[in-house]
Amino acid sequence: MYYYQRFGTKYNSRRTDYHGTSYMSNKEAQKAWELDQLVNAGEIKSWKKQVKEELRGENGSLICSYYCDFVIEHNDSMVEYLEIKSPITVTPVFRVKWKLLLDKYKDKQGYKFTIEQ
Repeated sequence: MYYYQRFGTKYNSRRTDYHGTSYMSNKEAQKAWELDQLVNAGEIKSWKKQVKEELRGENGSLICSYYCDFVIEHNDSMVEYLEIKSPITVTPVFRVKWKLLLDKYKDKQGYKFTIEQ
């Protein structure tokens, strides 16, 4: 009998530690370092990682939960949702959740949504 043993992650990313926190990929850890540098320089107020957003339908029922890689608060009170993606990780499920997130904030001012590749 033959079987396939898989090594590593589904998308060949490597978990990376930065300041005692584990990130899903090297790109995410690098971005966390960059955001720390921006906070230290006073260019942004703060940032958070893996922020949970509940995405609900028009009647208020929970459709799904979405975890955004980074939520950045800028000095002008702008809130930016930043997703770090490689082309292979932009899956149909991600696209649907991203559209639901955009729809949740479509009528609100002061929000920015970015996908960084």
